[in-house]
Amino acid sequence: MAEEIQKVEAQESEVEVIKRESRYLRGTLKEALQDGTPSFDEANRQILKFHGVYQQDDRDLRAKLRKEGKDKHYIMMVRARIPGGVLKPEQYLKFDELADKYSEYGTLRITTRQTIQLHGVLKRDLKATIRELNEALVTTLGGCGDQVRNTITCAAPGSERYHEEIREDLLGIVDRVGAKTHAYHEIWLDGEPIQLGEGVEEEPLYGDVYLPRKFKIGIAIEGDNCIDVYANDLGIVAHVDGEHVTGYTILVGGGMGRTATVKDTYPRLASPLGYVPRQDLFDTVVAIITVQRDYGDRKDRRYARMKYLLDRRGLDWFRAEVEQRLGKKLAPPRDLVWHRAHDHLGWHTQKAGYSYIGIYVQNGRVKDTEDVKLKSVLRDIVASYRPTVRLTTQQNIILSDIPNHLRGEIEAKLRAAGVKLAEELSNVRKSAMACVALPTCGLATAESERALPTILPEFERLFAEYGIADEHISIRMTGCPNGCARPYIGDIAFVGRSPGKYDLFLGGDFKGTRLNQLYKQLVPIDKLVEEVRPIVAAYAKERQPGEGFGDFVHRVGLDRFREAQVAST
Repeated sequence: MAEEIQKVEAQESEVEVIKRESRYLRGTLKEALQDGTPSFDEANRQILKFHGVYQQDDRDLRAKLRKEGKDKHYIMMVRARIPGGVLKPEQYLKFDELADKYSEYGTLRITTRQTIQLHGVLKRDLKATIRELNEALVTTLGGCGDQVRNTITCAAPGSERYHEEIREDLLGIVDRVGAKTHAYHEIWLDGEPIQLGEGVEEEPLYGDVYLPRKFKIGIAIEGDNCIDVYANDLGIVAHVDGEHVTGYTILVGGGMGRTATVKDTYPRLASPLGYVPRQDLFDTVVAIITVQRDYGDRKDRRYARMKYLLDRRGLDWFRAEVEQRLGKKLAPPRDLVWHRAHDHLGWHTQKAGYSYIGIYVQNGRVKDTEDVKLKSVLRDIVASYRPTVRLTTQQNIILSDIPNHLRGEIEAKLRAAGVKLAEELSNVRKSAMACVALPTCGLATAESERALPTILPEFERLFAEYGIADEHISIRMTGCPNGCARPYIGDIAFVGRSPGKYDLFLGGDFKGTRLNQLYKQLVPIDKLVEEVRPIVAAYAKERQPGEGFGDFVHRVGLDRFREAQVAST
């Protein structure tokens, strides 16, 4: 038996061994926080992720420091777990405070999974940052790592009872599938080690090696795909009858990540698995996670996401495994109809006497610039009016529970701070997204967040030139193929491959139900707009009534444009 165990462990990836030996995510983090060095070793770096922390370095400084014979400037990214993106005013203000107190950048970064990242936290300040967040009842456990990440849903509030039911179900899922290890309290909050009773497991769902890779869950309301539900490992679509949720259609196997140099890695949209009544949701979610836990690839992390398990074993096999664990058959999935996928920007009625406002945040970066004092005005509004803060999956922010008589005051403050309201923004700008990329992301090979703002004005001019400025066309940009800004379902997407060069993808659909296709590789950044121009021109001239840009590209095919370009050279 011992030889068999050694053989299995020898086949595991290095990260799997680190997890197994970490003693439920303890590693030697407690000791490392006190060793006086600016960085963590590799084993602790992997364990840190489960605690919501990535060790990074400022890549803008690498060359200079190397020339001076110095080590990298190590910094930490701290990512919270904020289920559904909902924050009380005092919680948001705590993030704002910590950004000034501990982050070298002084900014907040709203992610595409409805949470906040603090970049540029030094190792010496890491424990204080996490402890102060915890005091505001915010955790970072589950922000990263091989476990269920932040569970997302539509951020828009509403007065109907089904909004409350979806929130209840989301929190119920988080409670069922969140890590239970006591390591978090022992390391960050100076808690005493807890002695478990005989037969009590510290991680009853995850075991000592957790999941093979990260696992993402999203809950959408049928008709509104503002969260890109098909991009999740587990997509849950609520069906509503009147005021109540009747049940959920379950989608499995979505995921954006790929490795550009490995052809058998790919983005994938989730496939319909079945329908469950509301009372069966929690057990179904756990069953799906345990199938991935037990059968996901632990040898090669490139193939460890659940999408590869599904394609390797087949959807029928996967469904049978889930049903066996549930002890019942799944009903067939419902046919899904989507009407919209826009973010909920601008003013909206929330309930009698109250409104909410969706505020555009360029690439999710909450900061003050010379012209736009976004961070300051949000702090002022949240402190003065105490709205509920809601983060969206398109990197924007919603302030809700605002009495109608205060709308004018709040709008005036936003305008005075230079913040443009939704009606003042172009459609292409409102739909654009970029990942963080350089200088903090260790995986980035090209710019993204810092590049997209220079490219968008060119597209605004291009679309105006061809009379399509009012169309909803999504543009997404990432610094590497991992796909954090969900590029592979955008109408137009730029995926970084090397410094200043991007793969160009076209033909997704605005509602997030179709993957786009690779059109060209390694396009220089200053040629991206011109590469799209002929296709925009054709769309403006030949589109059918009501046809979106991605739908047009999908209908006519990219080969037409490839052949036309070859003929012109």
